[in-house]
Amino acid sequence: MANIEVYSGDFCPYCVKAKSLLKKKGLEFLEYNVKRDMKRQAEMAERAPGARTIPQIFINDRHVGGCDELFALESRGELNKWLE
Repeated sequence: MANIEVYSGDFCPYCVKAKSLLKKKGLEFLEYNVKRDMKRQAEMAERAPGARTIPQIFINDRHVGGCDELFALESRGELNKWLE
């Protein structure tokens, strides 16, 4: 099973949308709230240099990007390959 990590925050519609896609596919993921935990915010910034928005998603330590990038992978049929 893939290791999926989602850096998110409260009241973020893009975070909700991305997590909904993952749940719809029956995937489990770890979620880190960067609005409540500044250490996680710093960790996200280190892992995804230049990324200032949430969510930031990682699959097997590979940076997907945000919600739009996750949905783009799914629409191109590439997300399942990332999950292998």
